[in-house]
Amino acid sequence: MSMKKTDIEKNKNMKIDCKMKSVGVPGRFGQGAAGVVDKRDQRRIDSAAGLVPFACKLPADLVKSLSARAAGHEGGVNAFVAQALERALAVAAGGS
Repeated sequence: MSMKKTDIEKNKNMKIDCKMKSVGVPGRFGQGAAGVVDKRDQRRIDSAAGLVPFACKLPADLVKSLSARAAGHEGGVNAFVAQALERALAVAAGGS
């Protein structure tokens, strides 16, 4: 007895469904998800630390050089840019 094309596809679908149901839960949805901070909590943490989001448009070559220099900085891009701005503002205030 031969099977119809639709019956063959239904059987394939059932096999796939069984395989998907037998696979375990990935770490990002299970135990490992507890350590991830969502955006709202991250905003609260940043505001408690006195950090304020500040967006501006910069030339692409400047961004590349900032990223390259910040790669070795211990605080990352945010800390490196803050430090660079503080130095530049100190120089600008002293030069006036």
